Amino acid sequence: MKITVTGTGYVGLSLAVLLAQHNDVTALDIDARKVELINDGVSPISDAEITDFLNNKPLRLSATLDKEQAYRDAEFVIIATPTDYDPETNYFNTDSVEAVIEDVLHFNPTATMVIKSTVPVGYTESIKNTYTHHHFSPKFSSFSKQTARKKLHAQMTENGASEDKAESSPGSQVWNLATQLQQKLTNSGVDSDYNERFQHKQPNIIFSPEFLREGKALFDNLYPSRIVIGERSERAEIFAKLLTQGAIKADIPVLYSDSTEAEAIKLFSNTYLAMRVAYFNELDSYAETHGLNTRQIIEGVGLDPRIGAHYNNPSFGYGGYCLPKDTRQLLANYQNVPNSLIKAIVDANTTRKDFIADSIIKRNPKVVGIYRLVMKSGSDNFRASAIQGVMKRIKAKGIEVVVYEPVLEEDTFFRSAVINDLETFKQKADVVLANRLTDDIMDIREKVYTRDLFGQD
Repeated sequence: MKITVTGTGYVGLSLAVLLAQHNDVTALDIDARKVELINDGVSPISDAEITDFLNNKPLRLSATLDKEQAYRDAEFVIIATPTDYDPETNYFNTDSVEAVIEDVLHFNPTATMVIKSTVPVGYTESIKNTYTHHHFSPKFSSFSKQTARKKLHAQMTENGASEDKAESSPGSQVWNLATQLQQKLTNSGVDSDYNERFQHKQPNIIFSPEFLREGKALFDNLYPSRIVIGERSERAEIFAKLLTQGAIKADIPVLYSDSTEAEAIKLFSNTYLAMRVAYFNELDSYAETHGLNTRQIIEGVGLDPRIGAHYNNPSFGYGGYCLPKDTRQLLANYQNVPNSLIKAIVDANTTRKDFIADSIIKRNPKVVGIYRLVMKSGSDNFRASAIQGVMKRIKAKGIEVVVYEPVLEEDTFFRSAVINDLETFKQKADVVLANRLTDDIMDIREKVYTRDLFGQD
C-alpha cells in the first residue's frame, strides 16, 4: 500500500518508520535538512528505536519536499503536523492540518486522510462539514482562517461572550465565520473550478489519536497500549490493521469510536496524566514544606494497587509538547461545563513552578545553573519544559542564571549565558537546578537542587 506521512516530528516519523516495514511510505516535510537526513538513513530526532530501524531494517521509506509527488498516488495520507495552542483563541492552531487537507483534495481527493495531530473536541466533524458545504480555496485559506480566528476573538471579547456559547460543537463558530469569509471570495469567482470539483463531497477524513512519548515514539508504536480509530468503517479497520501489522506486540486493544469521542479520549488521557504528575508534585511540596520524607510517602501510597508505583516521580511540573497544551485545550472545551478539577490541573502546574522557584530563591544564590532544558532523559526537545518556567521566575528576582544544554547552538537562552563546558558550568553556579539527576552532576550533588527521587521519568 502507498502511504504518505506529512510532518516528520516524533509522531510522523515514528509512524512512517513503523509502516515502511510493509508498505511504500513517503515522508513529506517542509524542512530540507530533515528530508535529506531521512533519505540518508539518519534520524533528525532523538529516538533510539527510530535510529536503529533506519540503520538496520529494510524499510520502504523515502522523504520529499514535493507535495504533488507525495500525494498523487497515496491511498492513505497521515497528517502529523504541529497544532500549537493559541492563547488568543483558546484553541489549537490547526492551520497546518487544513493546509494538508486542501493539498490532498487538490492532488488526490480519493485518498483517505488520517489526522494524527491533536485537535479540539469536535474538530473533525466540523472540518468535514465545512469542506463538504463550503470548500476553502487554497489561495486564500491562510488569510481566511487566521482572519476568522482574530475577528471572532475580537468580537467575542468586545461582547463579553465566549466563543463556545454560540453553538454546541466546539470551535464550530470559528469555522462558520471562516466559511463566510471564504464564501465571499468564492462568490467573486476566485478559483471556481477548484470549488466546483469538491463542493458537496465530504472529504475522506478520519481522526486517530496518538499516545506516544517523546524519545520513545517508535517503541510506543511497536508496543502500543491501545489503538483508537475515530470512525467505525471498513477503511478504519484497514488503517488499524496497518498499525498492528507493523507492531511487535500481539493482541493490541483496538477501539473504534466516533470522531468527537476519539478527540475527547486523547485530551482526557493526557489531562489525566497531567493530573497524576500534579498530584505527586503537590504531595512533594507538602512533604518538603513540613520536612517529611517524600519518597516514603509515595512508596506507601503506591502500594495500593488502585494507585500503583508508576508515573509518580516528582518533577518541576509537567511539560513537553503535549500535556501543557492538551490540558489547556480541554479546559477551553469546558467553557460552559461546570468543573473544578480540570482548571485545578492547569493551575497546579503554575503553583508547582512557583514553589520550586521560591525554594531556590530562599537560598540566596548569586548564580543559578540550569542543568539541561530538556524535560526528561532520552529527549532532545525542551518545548514548554517546566524548568524554563522556574528559570524565568528566578531571573525575575534579579538572580544571574546560566544554562548548560548540549542541544543548544546559541550563546544565550532567554538572555542567559549558555555554557557549553560542563566543568566550567559546575564551577560557575552556586546552585544547580536539575529536573532529573544524571551521573554527570553527581560530583556536585551537594549543590544540586532536584526533586528526582526515583531516577526515572
